[in-house]
Amino acid sequence: MSVETHCPYCALQCAMRLEVEDGAVTVAPRDFPTNRGGLCQKGWTSAAVLTAPDRITTPMVRGDDGELTPATWQDALGLVADRLTGIRDAHGADAVGVFGGGGLTNEKAYQLGKFARAVLGTRHIDYNGRFCMSSAAAAGNRAFGIDRGLPFPVEDIDRAGAVLLVGSNVADTMPPFVQHLAGAREHGGLIVVDPRVSATAALTTEGAGLHLQALPGTDLPLLLGILHLVVAEGWSDERYLARRTTGWEEVRRSVAAWWPARVAATTGVPESRLREAARLLADAAPHRGGAGAMVLTGRGAEQHADGTDTVTAAINLALALGLPGRPGSGYGCLTGQGNGQGGREHGQKADQLPGYRSIEDPADRAHVAGVWGVEPDSLPGKGVPAVELLGKLGTEVRALLVHGSNPVVSAPDATAVRRRLAALDLLVVCDLVPSETTELADVVLPVTQWAEEEGTMTSLEGRVLRRRTALAPPGEVRSELDVLADLAALLGSSVPMEREPAAVFDELARASAGGRADYSGLSHASLDEGTPMFWPAAPDSTPRLFAAAFAHPDGLARMVPVAAGGPDDDLRADAPVYLVTGRVLAQYQSGAQTRRVPALNRTAPDSFVELHPQLALRLGIEPGDGVRVTSSRGAASAPARITSTIRPDTVFMPFHWGGDALANAVTNDATDPVSGMPEFKVCAVSVTRAEEKLMEATG
Repeated sequence: MSVETHCPYCALQCAMRLEVEDGAVTVAPRDFPTNRGGLCQKGWTSAAVLTAPDRITTPMVRGDDGELTPATWQDALGLVADRLTGIRDAHGADAVGVFGGGGLTNEKAYQLGKFARAVLGTRHIDYNGRFCMSSAAAAGNRAFGIDRGLPFPVEDIDRAGAVLLVGSNVADTMPPFVQHLAGAREHGGLIVVDPRVSATAALTTEGAGLHLQALPGTDLPLLLGILHLVVAEGWSDERYLARRTTGWEEVRRSVAAWWPARVAATTGVPESRLREAARLLADAAPHRGGAGAMVLTGRGAEQHADGTDTVTAAINLALALGLPGRPGSGYGCLTGQGNGQGGREHGQKADQLPGYRSIEDPADRAHVAGVWGVEPDSLPGKGVPAVELLGKLGTEVRALLVHGSNPVVSAPDATAVRRRLAALDLLVVCDLVPSETTELADVVLPVTQWAEEEGTMTSLEGRVLRRRTALAPPGEVRSELDVLADLAALLGSSVPMEREPAAVFDELARASAGGRADYSGLSHASLDEGTPMFWPAAPDSTPRLFAAAFAHPDGLARMVPVAAGGPDDDLRADAPVYLVTGRVLAQYQSGAQTRRVPALNRTAPDSFVELHPQLALRLGIEPGDGVRVTSSRGAASAPARITSTIRPDTVFMPFHWGGDALANAVTNDATDPVSGMPEFKVCAVSVTRAEEKLMEATG
């Protein structure tokens, strides 16, 4: 049997074909606009997770002896329902929290939000997508009136003569994407901002572009400085700005203070390279006769306490050059998780109802309540972002349901998160393999994964895609749609909870009708016809936004002045080095899935601390030595990897591992005041040599 579907990992959602024979699954790439017949190593090996030896195949309940032991679905769900009822009766509906995931299908994300608000009645729901692109979402909504990661198809990037890529190592995180940068590289116009000479930064060599190796936490002043040069050189598109934006004069004045010498002193990027970056972007801008220019941001720019303002600065730069809405040009955010886009559109975020509706808007509440068959006043109010929600565990929030997330590894200040999870009266985790979070659970419920379920995903470009079933799940594994429907019934709820993915999607489409993320023109049947479909789709698909107008009522983009500050946790005498974190090619997110794939573990078996030879010499550290990285929150240890590709004032750790190598034990949970994004990407640390060598040198 042959089944056409998409990769279970990142938001590029590469197309693949699954061949199923005698229960064995093999993967082959399909030609598709995003991946053009390519797959990364994770995609090629994705079928291995389907047969992981420790796959969870039966419900597990923690007994009096403290051990998780197999249970029947009836007993496990009965226990959950009884405990939830008792907690709600004793402490109120908001004592129950729900924590979702950016890898859930649109159908499961929608149903989880409905379950939280209409069945449980709690306002306390958020998801790990808060850690993904919430700063870009907030900035996009503020500037454009809509939040779609890329407001154009990925292949439009091919046409650009210059691409400014801020804080995204796409060569490691989504390798097939790199081919879309070929045009910019041929023009010498790929500009990469990264404190490391990452695999993506290395693509700028041999005349292909520029690498701006900025000090961690200085992306915002860097962007302000480039815009200052655009203004000073007279390269802004004044006609576009007058017709299509508001706020330009305030922004123009606000960047006057960021002259090149000041930016160079702040960021460590030489003035000459700042000027060259501004010139490359301006020369590629359509109003100056260029092929087109793109400004793209990733987590490196967004996961900061000023992440929304940093993205706003990137958008201001794109608008000043007249890029959004023009062919081969624009601003976009490179979404990370597989359904990071759709996962937030349909109800997992603390302040949103399906269709990107506001939970505080009476008309939006009435519309969704009508679809759900409940009274608008029965829906709870606005909740709190993920970091704040996790901070309430064990006190205001006494029970937590976790779906598709591993916060013990993925959340900032993760050691504190572990303590809070352990303080809960009830922790229920739906997952497919054991994780650091299931280890703490009172109840673990086994659920289907990508090749075992029907549904839809929304890619980084707003393209809605079909996920299709290739084989039956093992053991007693159930879909989360069944789990939520059964729990609702056991809780005595009269709210209808569909079980079939196509029916859930049809309901989602009705609930989203008229919202910012309108899916009302879509269905499983229409998607199966194979025509490319992007939201908004009411009824027609919209692959390219902003050609005629932006999504604000007056059709104009909002330019907002922003001010640069610095990291919340900055360098000091006892913490004189910056830590930055990120991904490696062969692992994904918290590693719960990829660390179970032998081929990936051979490529990337363990964590490491990357440090510059000058720093290593000063600290007496040799390749392979154990290195301890310590912040005011905690510490992590891993072998040294000494390389001149990182700044001497900075160390790097990947965040895919737990245990002693838990990078997020060190990171800062300070959050952006607009988006709620935590400052994963920079904090002050001390670095010391451990007593023993942990591994042989690998780099």
